[in-house]
Amino acid sequence: MNSLISNCMKLGFGLMRLPRLDSGEIDVEQTKQMVDDFFDAGGRYFDTAFVYGGSEEATKKALVERYPRDSYYLATKLNASSFACKNEEEAKNEFNISLERLGTDYIDFYLLHALDKNNKDTYEKYGLWDYVKKLKAEGKIKHYGFSFHDQPEVLDEILTAHPEAEFVQLQINYADWDDANVNSRKCYEVAVKHNKPVVVMEPVKGGTLANPPERVMEVFKEADPMASAASWAVKFAASLPQVMVVLSGMSNVEQMKDNISYMKDFEAFSEDEQKVIEKATAVLKETDSIPCTACHYCTPGCPMKLHIPEIFACMNEYKIYGNLERAKNGYAWRPGGTKASQCVKCRKCEGACPQHLPIVELLQEVADTLE
Repeated sequence: MNSLISNCMKLGFGLMRLPRLDSGEIDVEQTKQMVDDFFDAGGRYFDTAFVYGGSEEATKKALVERYPRDSYYLATKLNASSFACKNEEEAKNEFNISLERLGTDYIDFYLLHALDKNNKDTYEKYGLWDYVKKLKAEGKIKHYGFSFHDQPEVLDEILTAHPEAEFVQLQINYADWDDANVNSRKCYEVAVKHNKPVVVMEPVKGGTLANPPERVMEVFKEADPMASAASWAVKFAASLPQVMVVLSGMSNVEQMKDNISYMKDFEAFSEDEQKVIEKATAVLKETDSIPCTACHYCTPGCPMKLHIPEIFACMNEYKIYGNLERAKNGYAWRPGGTKASQCVKCRKCEGACPQHLPIVELLQEVADTLE
């Protein structure tokens, strides 16, 4: 694999889940501290997107305005989904808006965002592959690729049609490695076949692998009493040879410090450590839960403005830990006053879900259990 980055910690700062104030605004001051800690440890790769509400603007304040532009790698994304743009002109203008929000005149890694079998033809119809090629020729981007949420055969189709893609961003974690819906392993193998560097997203599966079921945690504690559950998840992804960088969507200084503690001097898993992961995966498969990654792609198009990921998080409190009272208490406030029973079954959420979850049926299950 020809890595596109150098002199860089293998941990990337995912700017999707930045800390927020009680007002709902991103906590820029805490984000600045996280950026500083990340830089001090040798981190250089920062990943945001046009559709991450407030993230690009916060990145400008916490990173771009405070560090020399050539001292880090900046990644952002163009999303051609209907919730992000209405036509080709709006899709292409996302790049200009991102530059303005970020306060920069070029992007190091520019991605076509969240490709799958349902939307890949839209990216073709709008001429977005030729558009990013043109941007690179003009020096406005250094490298272009795409992020992907679908089955391996679809990934192979896209990479065969577009061998010029320089890298691919995939959802990879030990829980999804052999999962039939996500197929992390097979998607990774497709990237290897096409010799594309891989950027990993969701290594802790939206935070769920940072707090796994107690039986899974026991496996990790037996192997290393001092290591966090998140460290096992991130290092699993980082140990894959084709992986260029692993993104972690850190939400506070404590998470940043934990990730840095084991990634600053990262070494790939040993054979014994790989066996620990295999044992933890086997235990996890015995635990029923909703595999939502809290990406929030489902929420913009919801006519009832349901906070679907937060609703599912409450349900998983019950499914994973078996504490119905705690789950109901969380359900009373975490979804922002919205309820699963308010769903009108329009299924717009299901069309936007990268995990292809049966959201309507799951919301009904939540309503029956927690209301």
